[in-house]
Amino acid sequence: MNQAEAILLGLRIWASIGAIIAAIFLTIGMDRIDEDAKGAYIFRVLLIPGVVVIWPLVLWRWYVYETNAEVLERRYAPPRKAHFAVGMILPIGIALIILTGLNIRQTWPADIEPVRLAAPSEVTQ
Repeated sequence: MNQAEAILLGLRIWASIGAIIAAIFLTIGMDRIDEDAKGAYIFRVLLIPGVVVIWPLVLWRWYVYETNAEVLERRYAPPRKAHFAVGMILPIGIALIILTGLNIRQTWPADIEPVRLAAPSEVTQ
């Protein structure tokens, strides 16, 4: 088995497990964790590709909701703490990337003549 076959086999296994989890979660689990999703069956069809791809996260979140292990007050605390730092780092990083790009850009060699890629008769046709 070469690497491409191994990767495809892994993707098939991942997608198969994801399809099973999507079928179970979207028929049983969705009603249990979100009361607003009751009766929204067309919406569930739209979720199938996403659940197939991120099925481990779906299982983990489903477990957290079922066991009431989540503390809602602390749910968004870590991202909020990072907002100020990210808000300062991103503009500085973008400015550094632009300045670096302007400083290391290549100049065109002056001693090389340009070459025409197509003959003038081909351009007009």
